[in-house]
This record gives sequence, C-alpha cells and structure tokens, in this order.
Amino acid sequence: MESKRKKLTDSEWEVMNLLWDTGEPLTSSEIIRLSVDRRWKDSYIHILINALLKKEMIRVAGFKKTTKNYARSFEPTMTREQWSLYQVKQESRKESLLLKELLESIINEGADEETLEELSDAVEKRKEELQSITHSNP
Repeated sequence: MESKRKKLTDSEWEVMNLLWDTGEPLTSSEIIRLSVDRRWKDSYIHILINALLKKEMIRVAGFKKTTKNYARSFEPTMTREQWSLYQVKQESRKESLLLKELLESIINEGADEETLEELSDAVEKRKEELQSITHSNP
C-alpha cells in the first residue's frame, strides 16, 4: 500500500461500504442500482470508480455479462477492518501514542473479561508470529 495518506470522500465511502457489505465484485451499473440512498448522480459513478482505483482502494475483479456487453466488476483491495487499521496507523504516525492510548482506553474503560481475554490471545499470537519471523530471518 502506498505510503501517502489516503482520504475518502463521502461518496467514495458510500461505494466502499456497498462493496464491503455485498461481499462480491460489482459493476458500475450494480453499484448505481444498489446505492439507494446515494448523494451522487448516476453519471458520477465513473469518476468515483476512477478515484478509488487511483487510491488503490478497489481493483478490477473481472468482467460480467450485462445485456449485450461485458462490464468490468470491482472489488475492494482490503477489508473494512484493514482499512480501519490503516487509518489508525496513519494517525499514529502523526501522534505516535495514539494506538497505545486507544488500546489502553479500551482495556481500562470499555472491555469486559471476555474481550480482554480475546485481546490477550491476539497479542500473544502476534508476538509468536513476530518471533517466528525474526528467527527465520538471520
């Protein structure tokens, strides 16, 4: 993923959420049809798709037959969770303690015992992965 910060417009965010929610590649016509509460005109879809392609948020997944022609279908390049983590990491570069503070806040104020156990397991698993990588790369 590129190092410069990616920002999404409200309309791009709508398209991304639709792609994440459907969980399958969609053509521009399908995006228009399924975006019932959209704030943009049908003709704007090509600008949105090109912007999302340029930001490497979506990629061409293949082609689908539509009436007489074939149309490109698009899919996200990352999950919603990966996008959220990317955003947190970007923020933490500007303010290095943000991620640590966020986790501390979750642990100290909002997490029940089950959530704490899940977080602990995830941390231990990640530590093992990092140790494995460190030991396999001399």
